[in-house]
Amino acid sequence: MTVAQLNKWGVLSVITLVSFMSNVDATIVVIGLPALMEDLGITFETGIWTITAYFISSTIFLLPAGRWSDMLGTKRIFLWGLAVFTAATMLCGLASSGATMIAARFVQGAGAAMTMATGTPILMRTFPPNQFGLALGVNSTSWVVGSLIGPVLGGALIGEFGWRSIFFVVVPFGIVGLIAGFLILKDTNFAGERTKTDWPGIATFGSGLLAFLVALSEGQAWGWVSGPTLALFAAALILGFTFLRIERRVRHPLFHLGLFSNRRYTFGLGLTISYCVGYFSIITLMTLYLQGAQGLSPMEASLLLIPLSAPQLITAPIGGKLADRYGPVRMILLGSFALGIAFLMLGQLGPQLSHWAVIAPLLIVSTATGLSWPSLAKAVLSVVPREQAGAGSGMFWTVFNMSRALSQTLVLAIVQLSSSATVASQLFSVTETAPDAKAQSAMVHATDIGFRFFAAFFLIAIVIGFILQLSAGKTKR
Repeated sequence: MTVAQLNKWGVLSVITLVSFMSNVDATIVVIGLPALMEDLGITFETGIWTITAYFISSTIFLLPAGRWSDMLGTKRIFLWGLAVFTAATMLCGLASSGATMIAARFVQGAGAAMTMATGTPILMRTFPPNQFGLALGVNSTSWVVGSLIGPVLGGALIGEFGWRSIFFVVVPFGIVGLIAGFLILKDTNFAGERTKTDWPGIATFGSGLLAFLVALSEGQAWGWVSGPTLALFAAALILGFTFLRIERRVRHPLFHLGLFSNRRYTFGLGLTISYCVGYFSIITLMTLYLQGAQGLSPMEASLLLIPLSAPQLITAPIGGKLADRYGPVRMILLGSFALGIAFLMLGQLGPQLSHWAVIAPLLIVSTATGLSWPSLAKAVLSVVPREQAGAGSGMFWTVFNMSRALSQTLVLAIVQLSSSATVASQLFSVTETAPDAKAQSAMVHATDIGFRFFAAFFLIAIVIGFILQLSAGKTKR
């Protein structure tokens, strides 16, 4: 193996390590939340904001981070982001109050955004087009491993060393990533892109996105037609239009709106929205069914959800390789079709728990996701000009996170509309006893409706996928 080939896989190892860290941190904090709240003496609402703050900041900084990487180089922004993330993780472990914890989590999310927005462009510029899908597939396994290890590792650490250890354990990996990244990664600078930062664009985009995400996060508690919720949605809309006006006029925009003139990029983002809104509903709906309707403990439910993750360790690299060989859109169509079928199968779950009826569709979901997700990322990002790879990636991951938040909001809305408020509130309750027959029937009904509703988003993804395939065919001709 040549030096260039070794360096290529070394770059992939660094990016994958950092992706693994980010996902472990996201899942491990959820496990540690009860102990953290008790030790710091904070309310449940404040505790939830330790999770929300990370999610919001890791979303609103994606596009600016991507643009900065185009201006200053991907390696520089990636390492800065990793340094910020690692330092903030240490501060999380040292936090002495709810306020300091939330502040540290916000900074931590900003660092994570910088690594996420630049990681994919680094892979894009390191691997040739015929290996880019494989690289994305291997990298995506880090998210799967993180989601599997996070809960187990978190439970062990908290029981043995307390909640602060779930942050401290991540810090050494961050330091290793910084050293390896400094030595292995190559910088990419574009002389024509060394321009001024579009601060008005960042301000309007970030503020509008913040208003939208807070409205989605708090709308359930405040009421969807309450004054604060409607005001936030209105502010998000106004700021969004203002951002577009600024980007049309400013000399060096935060995001080149001309990218939307590329049909494959625009339809790719639309495909990302439909795919992610459908996919990210599954955890909440399965939690409602397994813990709410069936009265399983969190541990019992988590064991039944292992099939949702494990197969991706094998299928993601395979899916990436198949995308390189046969084209990403074909794999997206195959994966979306399988996901739609699996969701319709999950929409048939009855009041009597059948392990096979749960496991079989979850295996299909996991296998299909491994085959199609690397293809989706490749289909969208491979059409972005290399000098705009950071901004294009930043917008892709922003859409990814927004779709994830929208998915959860739609799940809650469906549960509310299809069952009573009392039943809907049990979605968040932790119970180890099965509910009465009436409540169980209502929750099973809500789950069935939910899975059938979200299956429709994969149909939308298939339609958009066909449009993308036709567009790709015309481009070749």
